[in-house]
Amino acid sequence: MSETIGFIGLGGMGSAMAANLLKAGFALKVYNRTHTRAKTLVELGATQVHSLEDAADEGGIVITMLTNDAAAQNVSFGDAGFGLKLGTGGIHLSMSTIAPDTSRHLAALHDAQSSYYVAAPVFGKPDAAAAQKLWIAVSGPAEAKARVQPVLDAMSQGVYDFGDDPGAANVVKLTGNFMFGAAIEAMGEAFTLAQKNGISRTAVYDFFTQTLFACPVYKNYGKLISEEHYQPIGATPSLIRKDFGLILAEARNADLPMPLASLVHDRLTAMVAKGREDRDWAGFAEEISEVAGLKPGASE
Repeated sequence: MSETIGFIGLGGMGSAMAANLLKAGFALKVYNRTHTRAKTLVELGATQVHSLEDAADEGGIVITMLTNDAAAQNVSFGDAGFGLKLGTGGIHLSMSTIAPDTSRHLAALHDAQSSYYVAAPVFGKPDAAAAQKLWIAVSGPAEAKARVQPVLDAMSQGVYDFGDDPGAANVVKLTGNFMFGAAIEAMGEAFTLAQKNGISRTAVYDFFTQTLFACPVYKNYGKLISEEHYQPIGATPSLIRKDFGLILAEARNADLPMPLASLVHDRLTAMVAKGREDRDWAGFAEEISEVAGLKPGASE
């Protein structure tokens, strides 16, 4: 734990993850485009840097937790990116939700600099990140994964290895997000069917989450959907719509029809078009109530 780690991207997820690294005894250099977001971490002992290059040490580790592919590429090898500074033996630990091919492209750029790229996207909301309860999928070179294992352990409750292909962990992340969306669509339709027949949405939720569907996804998202109250925001509709765009692109690359993914993408697009960025992305279940002639939020 003696080496200093660079951490780039201090949104709700990144800040919580970085805080856990500090608690575990790692020294951190933190960077965010909006500098004020580093304030709490600095109070916890992090060192704030004001350029991407300063986040990297020769042969060190830099973690990125960013919103999209363009950001991941720009901070790494764009103008004033940290990629060239990382140097021989350095590791870029990318924890963002990005396209598998973007990870493979970044891995090739790092390999040309004799540094390593490890993909490690996460599953969990900001509260899970704060509680060190993330699940992490990881892929990349074995020696680099071994070196970052203690770092990943400090932010998670479990790490699962998907081999050497740097894009593999990103594929797993996209499949997981698809399954979340499919579950939300299923619960939205099921609870609305119950409501249209005079049965309480929350009663149906209570029954199934205590019997056949007693698992975190149905319990956590199901509560939001049954109560039609989509706060606090774990992820915004526009952010997850981006993820479903990646899912559909990967499906096209694989010649795989994914009609349910297309439906969820359209639901999220409707939320964005209506300006519903003030609620969790699971709020796309409101679209189901609306097309069924029901007024969302008036279920009980």
